[in-house]
Amino acid sequence: MGFRASLSTARLETVKARMRSWQLPSWPQALVAGPSLLFVAIIGLPVFAILARVAQSEAPLQTLTRPIVLEALRVSAITTACTLAGALLLGTPLAYVLARRRFPGHALLDSLLELPMVLPPAVAGVGLLFAFGRRGLLGDQLAAAGISIPFTATAVVLAQFFVAAPFYVRAARAAFESVDPEFEIVSHTLGVSSWLTFVRVTVPLAFPGLLSGATTCWARALGEFGATIMFAGSFLGRTQTLPLAIYAGLESDLDAAMAISALLTVLSFGLLLILRASLRARNPVYA
Repeated sequence: MGFRASLSTARLETVKARMRSWQLPSWPQALVAGPSLLFVAIIGLPVFAILARVAQSEAPLQTLTRPIVLEALRVSAITTACTLAGALLLGTPLAYVLARRRFPGHALLDSLLELPMVLPPAVAGVGLLFAFGRRGLLGDQLAAAGISIPFTATAVVLAQFFVAAPFYVRAARAAFESVDPEFEIVSHTLGVSSWLTFVRVTVPLAFPGLLSGATTCWARALGEFGATIMFAGSFLGRTQTLPLAIYAGLESDLDAAMAISALLTVLSFGLLLILRASLRARNPVYA
């Protein structure tokens, strides 16, 4: 058995080495290089344009200290942290149930949870207003309890959660599905409770996928614009997040808008690099 495993591993490494050294024939290289370069240019040029524009400004770092930037940064930091915490607390059990159980309506529920990922932001904003607004489905109940959600920081969190949390649930479900249930069964046979098995066995094995999903969720929440501006408005120091500050800055403070754009670009790119390095450290297949 060990010999066969070693032989299979050796064959796999040989195939990988051949794939890395394999070259395209000379005639289709232009067909591959042309579209590839165009694709990279369409993605890379806007990023380069933002950084180049900020580099040409006189004092980009001082621009980041303006009130519109600092307040938007504070609001975004608080609201996205709350959104991510809610996604982890509420989405992790749901993702595990979807990964391990099949029940009537499973496909319908799965599709419903992924619907915000494809809905236009304007539709998301309208839906949130009709659900939690003063004239919405829960408007009377919320008003009776003295709660007003629209155009508050809570509205920002709800808008971010609506559009971003499904990204975490989708990734977490795939991560749990990748964990062999046999590991959990063995843990149970050793007398470990279901909760400890989940914490000590399932979560560590699914951690790369959970981390990737959490990162995607946070990044999507950080960049949320459409649903937020419709449901929460854009009030400085209260509901104006970084994307909303960019929109406001384009009308009144272009330097601040460009500085925030550069900040979000660098932050997002750095986050992707850190995520990739973390996943590579845990599993070389992500290299």
